[in-house]
Amino acid sequence: MLPEVIHAQTKGDGRPNILFILVDDLGYHDLGYTGSIFYETPNIDRLASEGMTFTNAYAASPICSPSRAAIMTGKYPARLNLTDYIPGNRHYGPHSDQKLASHPFKLFLDPNETTIAEALRSAGYSTFFAGKWHLGENEKDHPENHGFEINVGGNHTGHPEGGYFSPYNNPQLTDGPEGEYLTDRLTDETIKYMVQKRAQPFFAFLSFYTVHLPLQGKAEKIEKYQKKLNQIRLDGEGFSQQDQTYIKYHQDNPQYAAMVESLDENIGRLMGFLSQTGLERNTLVIFTSDNGGMATSNLAAQIPTSNAPLRTGKGYLHEGGICVPLIFRLPGTIKVGSTSEVPVIGTDFYPTFLAMAGLETLPEQHRDGISLQPLLTGKSMDERPLFWYYPHYSGGLGGRPSAAIRDGDFKLIYSFETNSGELFNVKRDKEEVSDLSLKLPKKKNQLNKKLQNWIGEMDVQLPYPNPSYQPEK
Repeated sequence: MLPEVIHAQTKGDGRPNILFILVDDLGYHDLGYTGSIFYETPNIDRLASEGMTFTNAYAASPICSPSRAAIMTGKYPARLNLTDYIPGNRHYGPHSDQKLASHPFKLFLDPNETTIAEALRSAGYSTFFAGKWHLGENEKDHPENHGFEINVGGNHTGHPEGGYFSPYNNPQLTDGPEGEYLTDRLTDETIKYMVQKRAQPFFAFLSFYTVHLPLQGKAEKIEKYQKKLNQIRLDGEGFSQQDQTYIKYHQDNPQYAAMVESLDENIGRLMGFLSQTGLERNTLVIFTSDNGGMATSNLAAQIPTSNAPLRTGKGYLHEGGICVPLIFRLPGTIKVGSTSEVPVIGTDFYPTFLAMAGLETLPEQHRDGISLQPLLTGKSMDERPLFWYYPHYSGGLGGRPSAAIRDGDFKLIYSFETNSGELFNVKRDKEEVSDLSLKLPKKKNQLNKKLQNWIGEMDVQLPYPNPSYQPEK
């Protein structure tokens, strides 16, 4: 919903353009600069060296739709009552193997929310969206009804229905020549838009469908990584199994590596365009992912990546499920090669973009986010607790209903199935292998109280005993 008015508080004449790049299911360790030795990402690594990287950046949810809703609104998914991917695992029930059931949640981004696109548009920004949207089941829920003047490819789907090669089977994206690659095409469209709008401040939201399933890379790249795989030695077991769920420990899938390389090439194209046109001097670039990498499944062959040493992945509240890469670059404002260890979360983008554009923030809208401008400009910031609420089963990924809090160096993950929590010092134990509940009962109780109070504040409907549950199965 467009606000009646937002008054611009500009610094001189130059409000920065904003290029926000969101990758789907990209794990924290899927990049060279974050430690991958199999995937090759020289352009993303260069982007990281030219700005500020965050080592404790989190998605607001371990699953796509709620994470994206949090970015768009500045509110926690729990506050929005949009807590699972749309339409969600519960849609495919009843599930006789699930102990708990979850209540219905909103299957769309509420039109009464003032999105970041609407806020920037009302302040004179041109707004553009390309790629994955997945925030509603109907056309009225598409990006153009949430503040974006242009929508290329955004609709209800959570993955490319026609695959990564044209024809795309996407009503919001005309087919290209047969065999055209979707990641390339979305970059083409974004560059074309920036060429057209370079005379006014713009907000370009490039939401790549990659690296989400299906695994489809370019043939020559797949061959390259198959050869590379044949030349390296992988130590230790490739998988472990918990109940029916496999957890992957090696980055060794040539298809996925090919997709990551195509992503990286297109980041290079975007940065090259900004450099060649001079737009880089006044364009804030942000690069991140909507949740952790997909590292678990009940079918081992379908698992694309590993988040090791981080625990588990997409669909879980362990670090592997919610810790994401995050880069900010704005020449002359953000120090080259800088790093921040301050924990930040997806709700923080909204107030940060407004502040960096010199605009009044909207604290009643982005209630759960804070501006990161002080960090980006070399100042310090007080840390605050971060919260997650995921009252669902993540289907074939194996995740279970849970909530979590990170406060300082400590993180508590609370299980709704067992009504108990695990306590970790994630600064010392990023792998979350040492539960400190017995050693530090006071700390555990302190965090649990904060978490339960927050859950009460969110006014959520908690999971309840599943009437279809059949434990013998």
